[in-house]
Amino acid sequence: TMALVNVNNMLVLDNPTNFTNPFSFEITFECLQELDDDLEWRVLYVGKAADSTSDLVLDEILVGPVPVGVNKFVLQADAPDPKQLEELLGVTVVLVTCSYRDREFVRVGYYVNNEYTGYNPDEEGAKPPPNPLDLKLVTRQILADKPRVTKFAIPWGDENEKPTGADTATHANMTTMAGGEKAASGEPEPEPEPEQMEEEEEEEEEEEEPEGDEAEEEDLVADE
Repeated sequence: TMALVNVNNMLVLDNPTNFTNPFSFEITFECLQELDDDLEWRVLYVGKAADSTSDLVLDEILVGPVPVGVNKFVLQADAPDPKQLEELLGVTVVLVTCSYRDREFVRVGYYVNNEYTGYNPDEEGAKPPPNPLDLKLVTRQILADKPRVTKFAIPWGDENEKPTGADTATHANMTTMAGGEKAASGEPEPEPEPEQMEEEEEEEEEEEEPEGDEAEEEDLVADE
């Protein structure tokens, strides 16, 4: 089934910033035909790479009715509660997902690097930061240059078909990122253009072929 909604571009706003500030993403997407139901957007924070049950849902909103054409909006989500994190400093992943009728069809993941001002864990003899941390000195940087985009083929019109385990499959893909060398650098990179987005197509269990359409480049014009 051809995807009726394609994400054309996603920009990370207010980056880098203090750990306690909200996440903010400017999302541009195209709707190809009228939808009967709303789109559900979620922001998730990977609390522990090896355990998907520790993922924190930072926010979830319903967007609709969605006009046909190109749409743009800003999705904001509060920072995670430090008390719910086993490790606050270091590298992890933040995910932005979109679902239709409880079926996730696209997921965008970014590396996140949290650093404590004046502390370099690679420096020999470095004095560890205080416990508890002074959150005013924790900087969050999202490495926005190469988002990981995963698409899922879903039925857009048949309410009787059951969703598959897309969450479990993609969590394994995204948390693999958390150990990457790229994330460890913590150096700022330019914002991504649509053609820079890496895409990984995944098929559902009962689909013979994965959804293979890439989002076409469009002018980033908001459709109020």
